[in-house]
Amino acid sequence: MTVEATDNDFHASRLNSVRERFSDWKVESILIESASNRFWLSGFSGSSGWLLVSKDKAILGTDSRYWVQAEKQSPDFEFRRFQGNQDEYMAEFVAEAGDGAIGIESQHITLKQFKQLNKVAEAQWVQLEDSIESLRKTKTKQEVEIIRSAAAITDMAMAMVNELARPGMSEKELAWELEKFMKESGASGLAFPVIVASGPNAARPHHEPGDRQLSLGDSIIVDMGAKLNGYCSDLTRSFFLGNQLSDRFSEIYNTVLVAQENVLKNMKSGMSGAKIDSFAREIIDNAGYGDEFGHALGHGVGIDIHESPSLSSRAPELGLMAGSVVTVEPGIYIENWGGVRIEDLVVLTVDGNQSLSHCQKIPLIPA
Repeated sequence: MTVEATDNDFHASRLNSVRERFSDWKVESILIESASNRFWLSGFSGSSGWLLVSKDKAILGTDSRYWVQAEKQSPDFEFRRFQGNQDEYMAEFVAEAGDGAIGIESQHITLKQFKQLNKVAEAQWVQLEDSIESLRKTKTKQEVEIIRSAAAITDMAMAMVNELARPGMSEKELAWELEKFMKESGASGLAFPVIVASGPNAARPHHEPGDRQLSLGDSIIVDMGAKLNGYCSDLTRSFFLGNQLSDRFSEIYNTVLVAQENVLKNMKSGMSGAKIDSFAREIIDNAGYGDEFGHALGHGVGIDIHESPSLSSRAPELGLMAGSVVTVEPGIYIENWGGVRIEDLVVLTVDGNQSLSHCQKIPLIPA
């Protein structure tokens, strides 16, 4: 299923939502360089370019590599062709904002870029810690459908692990087969490099697949996500390679599964990320594995694989809004043995949540 992410109506709506925040930000315009924010607001997916949005203007500037693409993808924006001396074209571009303070993305603009902007343009800059990201926290129905389609591709790939994985196969070989399957199934790319962590390597949540061969008795964590039309998905399943689950694996797997089920049963919009995190953490703590669950329960997913909001004991007390797409991924990791993580992608609703992940949880891979 393909869903276009560049519908003119919702990009016009997003421009309005940005302008409505100007008074809160105490600016008259905003300059945007972040690729993800640029794509969300304009639909332009090129790797380089700037947006300038004021109360009465919306302008996109980029270099010759993207002139045709930019005009096609961003019809709601006036277009400026950057060429020649960078100092000159950036000075002219920023001058179009007119008088008044200009907001910049302090999380994305480098010190070098900021020095360059100060050099080429006399302006009152306002550093915005959280600008467009705050508007991206909740997803439209159209965005959710794109993510759902990306998740469906990831589900299909994960379902292949029980068939593909075998003793003697390297982590890298399995990761490649899964990457190839997602791309052949319609993914435009990967949300992040596929993680395959086997045996002791599964004690490292973000292990990079290597030459280690899968062996009988291994716990195996597979974490991956397809990217589709600019949006990401995220899914993790844990497996055991052998003819029968070991007692240790079964105990740890069931603890993680019960923790995740408790979250999915209780989480809903209006709750803080810390409260949602506690639904899993209390169960894992009570089972005696609190020190082995070191990461947050989950994170937002959208254009970026990690974005707001956060499901963490350190998350802000603000309640999450309906339409937030987040992961729920408790895990237990034991040094020199391995680990278990189970992750599903969900969208929060007014009275609960809806799963976007549907791959079965079948941990045994018969050898």
